[in-house]
Amino acid sequence: MNPNRPVYLKLRDQIAAAIIDGVYPEGAMLPSVRALAAEQGANPLTVAKAYQQFQNDGLVEVQRGVGMYVVRGAAERLRSAEREAFLREEWPEIRSRMARLGLDPADLVIVS
Repeated sequence: MNPNRPVYLKLRDQIAAAIIDGVYPEGAMLPSVRALAAEQGANPLTVAKAYQQFQNDGLVEVQRGVGMYVVRGAAERLRSAEREAFLREEWPEIRSRMARLGLDPADLVIVS
């Protein structure tokens, strides 16, 4: 992960991973801005900015006075977007490093 990446994007990535992993399944309420800020040691405005990204992307819905909920299909949409980003941004670098080291993808398969 890029250490120069803004904190709100790092938080967004953590929350996205939690949604994909089922920590926050469809219909689940996300922690309040204040609760997540306290848990992460972050500024509440930073957490609010991360949450706003999910709202803008249609991955959560807000029920005023109640909380923010993960919408149906959010995990699959996030998984698909992360898969595309991995293949576009990370995989070429990994493939290049493997070539430099003389590694074949078959070398990475673990036989039990």
